[in-house]
Amino acid sequence: MDDLQWMEIVTYFGWFIAVYMVVVIAFYTVILVISSFQLRREYQLDRTRTYEDYTNEIYTKPVSIIVPAYNEEAGIVQSVRSLLSINYPVYEIVVVNDGSKDNTVKKVIEQYDMKEIQKVVRRQVDSKPIKKIYQSQILPNLFLIDKENGGKADALNAGLNFSHYPYFCSLDGDSVLESDAFLKVMKPIIDSNEDVIASGGSVRIANGCDIRNGNILKIGLSDKPIVIMQIIEYLRAFLMGRIGLSRHNLLLIISGAFGVFSKYWVVEAGGYKTDTVGEDMELVVRLHSLLKERGLKKKIVYVPDPVCWTEVPEDFTFLRKQRRRWHRGLFESLWTHRKMLFNPKYGAIGFISFPYFWIVEFFGPIVELAGYLFIILCLFLGGIYIEFAILIFLLSLFYGSLFSMAAVLLEEWSLTKYPKVSDIIKLFLYSLTETLWYRPLTVLWRCEGIWQMIKGDKSWGEMKRKGVSQ
Repeated sequence: MDDLQWMEIVTYFGWFIAVYMVVVIAFYTVILVISSFQLRREYQLDRTRTYEDYTNEIYTKPVSIIVPAYNEEAGIVQSVRSLLSINYPVYEIVVVNDGSKDNTVKKVIEQYDMKEIQKVVRRQVDSKPIKKIYQSQILPNLFLIDKENGGKADALNAGLNFSHYPYFCSLDGDSVLESDAFLKVMKPIIDSNEDVIASGGSVRIANGCDIRNGNILKIGLSDKPIVIMQIIEYLRAFLMGRIGLSRHNLLLIISGAFGVFSKYWVVEAGGYKTDTVGEDMELVVRLHSLLKERGLKKKIVYVPDPVCWTEVPEDFTFLRKQRRRWHRGLFESLWTHRKMLFNPKYGAIGFISFPYFWIVEFFGPIVELAGYLFIILCLFLGGIYIEFAILIFLLSLFYGSLFSMAAVLLEEWSLTKYPKVSDIIKLFLYSLTETLWYRPLTVLWRCEGIWQMIKGDKSWGEMKRKGVSQ
């Protein structure tokens, strides 16, 4: 291969990266516009009056809150305490201990005066054997299931089998809910006359907040840059991506940290799959598939206001493991249901959602990593390729930092969860730096997830919890 051919290949490759990024930027711009209008429409309403009727059990539907817990002794008591104080008429709490090796079971039993009960559990979906079932003597709506270890999905299936109510919520054991979160996340289900079969709420980062006895006293920012960047990342994912997709029933993800599902439809779909690391996304995709195959016009929606506060990694080691796992889970969900891609039978899900998640979410990190390497190569080649390097860098800046800045502004414009102006300014300034250090790291970690998948590595990558509540 002579120098001329080599230069042509480099040029074509550069244009491929540039065109790809322009397409992605165009897509995100459309999503941003849709999200902005949707948020503004919702928050021109009187939110207090909107939810008043739903505090009456006549108008609401009972919910089973399933809390899978594995080695959650640092925060499980506080999480349960926050659930006991939620503003919702009828609900039960089912803590599922998934074979923890720490004092999770002991702490819950002692704190809430749990006594063993004898109960026959109807096996509607598969799960590992249950060893014991406990019920609180002071709070009859609080239960504890102690079962053999089978993973988070298996714990959710066990909780699903035990639950008594027609709707259930999957909630992480290290999470804290705002008091009216359930009223808001259940509203679209109640208003739709059960046409909405699943509803997901926003997840925000609790690191840096003042949380005591399961109650949020003060919202603040962590002093760790890696946590601040995750806050920005979550804002972009929830306020831009999910609002835009939900608007047209194209949502493929409801966060495992906080989502409400129709028990009937989840059982019909076979419950949670235990052989994937992305059980939350896989379930939502399977529900869409089931509904389309049966010709039903049910919906899966995202509600931006209900907020669940959760702990995130504070060091690079655990964050790296988490992002690898997430990307592997994304691939497993897409690959398992690959028949939906460009299949007219599945409508817009097959022609919009699946191409987006394949092209932008899964292959995106590979193209971005190639773009970073291309910039370095261009700097060595010099000449016209310096202009290519500048073009790719500017597109990367727009793709990353500017959209993150827009997400911060959307937060301030609509939800205003961060009351201090200094916090918003700090988030805004940090978002400007995303392309320079944080995004390249997450791109690299997600590519490592692909490499792990190729090697057949199925490690989970646990996160060490310190607990978000005092």
